[in-house]
Amino acid sequence: MGNIILTGDRPTGKLHIGHYVGSLKRRVELQNSGDFEKMFIMVADAQALTDNFSNPAKVRENITEVALDYLACGIDPSKATIFLQSYVAELTELTFYYMNLVTLARLERNPTVKNEIKQKAFGESIPVGFLNYPISQTADITAFKANVVPVGEDQLPMIEQAREIVRSFNNLYGETLVEPKAVLPENKSCLRLPGTDGMAKMSKSLGNCIYLADSADEIKRKVMSMYTDPNHIQVSDPGNTSNNPTFIYLSAFANDGHFQRYLPDYTNLDEMKAHYERGGLGDMKVKRFLNNVLQETLEPIRTRREELAKDIPAVWDMLREGSHKAKETAAATLTEVKNAMKINYFD
Repeated sequence: MGNIILTGDRPTGKLHIGHYVGSLKRRVELQNSGDFEKMFIMVADAQALTDNFSNPAKVRENITEVALDYLACGIDPSKATIFLQSYVAELTELTFYYMNLVTLARLERNPTVKNEIKQKAFGESIPVGFLNYPISQTADITAFKANVVPVGEDQLPMIEQAREIVRSFNNLYGETLVEPKAVLPENKSCLRLPGTDGMAKMSKSLGNCIYLADSADEIKRKVMSMYTDPNHIQVSDPGNTSNNPTFIYLSAFANDGHFQRYLPDYTNLDEMKAHYERGGLGDMKVKRFLNNVLQETLEPIRTRREELAKDIPAVWDMLREGSHKAKETAAATLTEVKNAMKINYFD
């Protein structure tokens, strides 16, 4: 069996540039590499309902937005199966069986889950479905026998827990499930893009995002109002680049060609950083350059997205076809799991 990829996103809003450099760009590269037998990309609408159960319309509306972002970034339905999680009921049954392989204490220790619970301020009212997220994600991965899962750095604890569940199942019932491995972005600046406000993570819920669908004016407005180094008050002041979102974004997006086109004062980003750190380079000049870089990167994505949005029924036809294919694959895996557990009573 060749390499298989499973990845996806929760449809709780349009995707932003953190998603792009952290996962989407890499997915397109992997899709076009020819190194993978199959690629499954999941719109995780069922998981999104765990903390949006009182507002399913929000999830429904954003399925379209996420699908448009996928296609606009270059995900090709002829090479990758894009599907809806809720359509594949087999994932729910697999989750139910895997729940017996994990303790409550282990779920509560998962760093990603702990951070999300804190961020969403659940307090003592944590939905069981939300706490079960690592188990559900394991079902998603194993249903398609994915051995490669492109993720951001914050998802590494989730993949490790999936590996634990796979090992537990295989130890009990024999080699049945495939153990996945995480693939991180090659550029370390892309691992966890901070918000425009300087917060540790770009997040839809925090409102500190630059979206792939943003207009040119919106992108410029957000860039020009970005948090930088609070101690870099005068142009002559030495500045800090390590925790400065503008320079982190440039590390993720800028290349030497951008300097040739938009800021020939510098050969590369290292020269620009050195000037900022010794003083004499103003934040507005840095931001104007960053705006040019982002506009060049995002304009073709936005243009393609606008074109795709003219035929939303075609987008849903693509999702329907992909969901049918995903369901067939997951059903075959579920049969193997039940055979291994010897709960295939009527076979």
